[in-house]
Amino acid sequence: MKQRPSGLKLVLSGAIALIIIVTLAVVLTDGHPVIFVLCLAALFLLFVFSFRYFIDPDRLRARQSERTLRLAANTLPFMRQGLTEDSAQAVCKLLLPATLANAVAITSREFIMGFAGAEKESHKVGSPVMTKATLATLKDGEMRVITSQEDIGFPKTYSSLQAAIVVPLTVHEEPAGVLKFYYRSAKKIDETQKAMAQGLGALLEMQLQLADLEYQRELATQMRLKALQAQINPHFLFNTINTIAALTRTDPKQARVLLREFAVFYRRTLEGSLDLITLEQEYLQTLRYFGFEVARFGAERISIDWDIPSEFRHIMVPAFVLQPLVENAVAHALHAERPLHISVRAASVDGIVKITVADDGVGISATEQQQMLDPNREHAGIALRNVDERLRSLFGAGAGLEVQSKLGEGTTVILTLGLFNKLRTVENDKSDNS
Repeated sequence: MKQRPSGLKLVLSGAIALIIIVTLAVVLTDGHPVIFVLCLAALFLLFVFSFRYFIDPDRLRARQSERTLRLAANTLPFMRQGLTEDSAQAVCKLLLPATLANAVAITSREFIMGFAGAEKESHKVGSPVMTKATLATLKDGEMRVITSQEDIGFPKTYSSLQAAIVVPLTVHEEPAGVLKFYYRSAKKIDETQKAMAQGLGALLEMQLQLADLEYQRELATQMRLKALQAQINPHFLFNTINTIAALTRTDPKQARVLLREFAVFYRRTLEGSLDLITLEQEYLQTLRYFGFEVARFGAERISIDWDIPSEFRHIMVPAFVLQPLVENAVAHALHAERPLHISVRAASVDGIVKITVADDGVGISATEQQQMLDPNREHAGIALRNVDERLRSLFGAGAGLEVQSKLGEGTTVILTLGLFNKLRTVENDKSDNS
């Protein structure tokens, strides 16, 4: 909260202002009594309104809130990276002019991560945390107002920084670092500076929590991808190897082609991708997979057709979004009495890219459809849930899978990705940075 001026300060300020008003009135009116009184009254009213305008608590709070919001907007892009030397240094430079502090520092639990202001050469980024006030705050998570160099805990050498405010930065209820404001004099530390330091600390703390949540989300996405890779169907592996082995006797040329494709397929699968790939790359990987199944079942039993227009081939998608769906169709939709046909289509609906994987197989009951994307089910629909969760994680709540099916007629899985222009923008950004 803004500290109000003391009574003595108001009296002194008023006396000085009155002297200035009288002097101006004398100069402007050349001593004429009536004009002097009118001019004096006008100047006094102007002073009163100006004074109230500048010290009005609501106006001061509004300006303070505006500065805080501006700081929040400016620091957020850096703190989203987490507590790194680059982000901490950038934030220190942003915070320094927002306070009366002579220097601003951010530390982790062990090292100085950022420093801006006076005596920067004595507080090098990457140096270990040594001041006792910082170590104490890291231990108990309490904000400290330090009014002497001795209490700060600087080395015995002289320092012009004589006071400080030390604010803990807490993540998951444990201090992850501190935010420090240094002053040349303890007189600069008033209630306004304390409140500002505490508010800025809370702001950075919240941003660090958000960065940690984003990191945890990305980690969960990576783990789900690893789980999908680890879930490679052993039956598919053995069946494909047996198919290739059989072809070495009946069709050696095709066996060599399949063996090369099998090596490429598994290398791509085991390498995976924690980043986005083009739809073209995902299409080629799925095509390799389907080639093995055609070799196993025969072209008269299963077939696939593709309709992916060229403008969609280079949009960015997560790895392993098509292949598991096609594999799911082959594994579960194949009818004992008739061939299975699968079609894959990409289209833009109101600017949003949708990909459909449809088959004319045995279909799925309404009960099974409801359970397929249920996160509480441990076995049924694992591959579908994996794809659904990763799409939602990467592209937001509007993305994901939708399953439509009728028993005896077939199943259609609809992948909703995102806005076409946005998916192309991701590709362009990656190209620009390469």
